[in-house]
Amino acid sequence: MNVLTPSIFDKFPSIPVEGETCTTGWEPIVSLLRGRIRSMNQAKTVVAVDTYLGVYTDEVVTGLRALSDQLTVVDTSQALRSPAEINDLINDFVTDDPVFGYVCPYELPTFFDEAKLTACQQTIQAVTEGVVLLIGAGAALFVDQPDLLLYADMPRWEIQLRFRKNRAGNLGAYNADALFAYQYKRAFYVDWKVLDRHKKQYMERWDYMVDTTLEGTPKLISGTALRKAMALTVQRPFRVVPFFDPGPWGGQWLKEVCDLDRSAVNYAWGFDCVPEENSLLYQFDGETVEIPSIDVVFSHPVELLGEAVFNAFGAEFPIRFDFLDTIEGGNLSLQVHPLHEYMREKFGMGYTQNESYYFLEAKEDACVYLGLKEGISPNAMIGDLEKAQHGGIDFDAEKYVEKWPIKKHDHALIPAGTVHCSGANSVVLEISATPFNFTFKLWDWGRTGLDGQPRPISLEHGKNNIQWDRTTGWTKANLLNQIEEIGHGDGWREERTGLDADSFIETRRHWFSSSVTHHTQGVVNVINLIEGDEAVVESPTGAFAPFVVHYAETFIVPAAVGAYTIRPFGGSEGQTIGTLKAYIRTEKLNDQTLK
Repeated sequence: MNVLTPSIFDKFPSIPVEGETCTTGWEPIVSLLRGRIRSMNQAKTVVAVDTYLGVYTDEVVTGLRALSDQLTVVDTSQALRSPAEINDLINDFVTDDPVFGYVCPYELPTFFDEAKLTACQQTIQAVTEGVVLLIGAGAALFVDQPDLLLYADMPRWEIQLRFRKNRAGNLGAYNADALFAYQYKRAFYVDWKVLDRHKKQYMERWDYMVDTTLEGTPKLISGTALRKAMALTVQRPFRVVPFFDPGPWGGQWLKEVCDLDRSAVNYAWGFDCVPEENSLLYQFDGETVEIPSIDVVFSHPVELLGEAVFNAFGAEFPIRFDFLDTIEGGNLSLQVHPLHEYMREKFGMGYTQNESYYFLEAKEDACVYLGLKEGISPNAMIGDLEKAQHGGIDFDAEKYVEKWPIKKHDHALIPAGTVHCSGANSVVLEISATPFNFTFKLWDWGRTGLDGQPRPISLEHGKNNIQWDRTTGWTKANLLNQIEEIGHGDGWREERTGLDADSFIETRRHWFSSSVTHHTQGVVNVINLIEGDEAVVESPTGAFAPFVVHYAETFIVPAAVGAYTIRPFGGSEGQTIGTLKAYIRTEKLNDQTLK
């Protein structure tokens, strides 16, 4: 693949925070905390270090042992129910399905054994001198008010990497050697939800936050500094830290455009705006601190999302932008997303995954499989899919599914229930709602995953959601390049490109060679620079510093920002460039069904 200019894609975007400091390394952290402990001038001090999933508690204990010559360590895992009891507790939510579960509604105290918890509390009470280091998930629950409350956080992407290395397990499971797919599913539906509920209750009370993402290099900031940083974030445009992953159909485009490891086999996914799993970087006087980006959603949901969006979704980020790279790769799996009613009935979710494929790049032979052919037999198609699932035949997708040629900047809309997949030799900017990971694979072209194992097929779910009337004529009229000019002016043109009429997400494309005025209208905006090297986002009132974005970068404009402008910048000045913006159509929201 030929790239004319070096990549300027920023893989590590960060937000500067003035007037606050970061302490790096265990010795300086211990020195700072010992100073706080001495200033309390009391015989006994309880230091609670509450932890998220994936934190290496042994490292934290080793690092903090020098807090006192009289140190009593109490590990909260000692008070958890047994792994067998926890398995029984969550079995209905993890389910036997290889991919899908059900969101666990429990609070963290449910996972503790009352007698064991009481024993730990008695151990703490029995100490009369020195420091009690109370560490682990739920540490804040063990005492009414610890003398110091620290929180050791962890981004979900790093947790996934630790799962893959067999160095982390699920909450109360001690299953670091379990299959990644199981660990991820259990974390997705149980651990993260339970621990997030706990986290939200205590964020305002944290004295310090410790970033242990980089093993052996802890970073400590005060709770005040963290809260200042998060408050700053929702008053300006920002980017989360992207992450990338290979896949059986992955391509080579992301390597070049995003300056990734050229020796990697491929990169299939680029997650450039999935706040539930991405992280945020802050700069404190030259030191970089990483936190899960979902923390900002939890701490400032109204300023970030807007009041109407928050009322409908709660503290969840409802828009997802990611890349699907098949340049020199293969077809994605043939798939369908669940209908709204099916999501609510089977999985207890208030909304479904309406989505779209915006094509950032396409070779001459690029295509998209979208909708069904006219006059096909549903029974014959399902029969062939069932035979293919059991290895009897290769499924002839082109016999049943319409295949459309596509070109750069085409936009394909994919309402739930539509059979679809992107073909080889394209790059998709996937824009979708984010009700977790409900994709029902129908056929995966007879291949295995990178681990050599068959990829799970969800045909039983899928066949209950296929909309058989979405055939060639309907698809052409309703789903391909439904582009409508909204307005134009000197040096700019605005177009509506989607999504479909039933989706709560709207997308607007701007082509411009001069400054374009935008306004959040009280609703979060998510934007990607789809054409041009650079653009700059500015506040008409100087409310935030100019914010530079580069080609293919996705950025978030919080609802609280209000008015902002975007114009070509740097090497793109004087050229016509493009952005694609997504936001929530508030008139489509029903706060009784989405939460």
